[in-house]
Amino acid sequence: MVDGPTLALDAMGGDNSPDIVVRGADIALERLPDLKLILVGDETKVRPLIEKTKRLRNSNYTLIHTDKEVAASEKPSVALRSGRDSSMRIAINQVAEGAANGVVSAGNTGALMAMSKFVLRMCPGIERPAIASFFPTKRGETCMLDLGANVDCDAENLFQFALMGEIFSRMVLGLNKPTVGLLNVGSEEQKGSEAVRGAAAKLRETKSDNFEYIGFVEGDDITAGTVDVIVTDGFSGNIALKTAEGTSRMITQFLRDAFRSSWSARIGYLLCRGALEQMRKRLDPRRYNGAVFLGLNGISVKSHGGTDEFGFANAVCVAADMCRYDFLDKVKEEIALYGNSETAALTRQTSVAS
Repeated sequence: MVDGPTLALDAMGGDNSPDIVVRGADIALERLPDLKLILVGDETKVRPLIEKTKRLRNSNYTLIHTDKEVAASEKPSVALRSGRDSSMRIAINQVAEGAANGVVSAGNTGALMAMSKFVLRMCPGIERPAIASFFPTKRGETCMLDLGANVDCDAENLFQFALMGEIFSRMVLGLNKPTVGLLNVGSEEQKGSEAVRGAAAKLRETKSDNFEYIGFVEGDDITAGTVDVIVTDGFSGNIALKTAEGTSRMITQFLRDAFRSSWSARIGYLLCRGALEQMRKRLDPRRYNGAVFLGLNGISVKSHGGTDEFGFANAVCVAADMCRYDFLDKVKEEIALYGNSETAALTRQTSVAS
């Protein structure tokens, strides 16, 4: 991709929109000066914010006006039917129409998934989408999917998640040959559900220079960073995600309480403040913001609704990386090589037609 990618931003999605969206876009332009942006939202609210920015106001941006938005509490089915003129839907439409390479929204997760799947459709050869994001670990960062899109998955779904996850890790983390593991209740081959064992057999048979299948991993391997990509169904993945978020908040609260418990503890805090700040930065959820809906025939990234401008900028950069390094084309290539006979044939036919 010679020119920088063009991204459509749902300016009205999220708890603190459009402020964090506009300021986040400005930060993203500092990191990626060749980025082109389409902002969709209420012009009376968005335009004054753009005029206060350093870079965005002088960039080649487009602002599409709509005063309609998807409410955070709105059911996905309702949003899909009644939200055709919403900022979220119009932003997604920019990708389907070829005006943008990807979309980023901090709005309603279920609505974004439903609209993205309806408008962008599935990538040829992929049966189901998966939500992927990163976890901080002892070794660095680990990609995990699915984080909630699919409660029940069969072996082929998990296998496809593995392929998409390793490509995602190569694109965003810059890994040459990521390691892949299947989340299970034990490391022994006979353990786990039929779907997990079936996916394991398929991954063992797949000979690829792009990734290395390690085997089964357990819950404590997530934070240990045992593998670069952890694959699971959306039920287990979402529980793991919420458990990790809750544990992080609990540890933070315990530390606050401990350092406030006495004068000597407060002095101790002053002595170790530098180390605590380093730990805080490493665990900062804004650094890992940007969950991606993998498997769609288009780039759709979900920013956390309660993030600030720095977190939103990270989500924009994740979307830009996926566009810049042709994530969709690489998914189609690997599905054509390693997918089952039906999906591989469908992908090859689609590639030839296009």
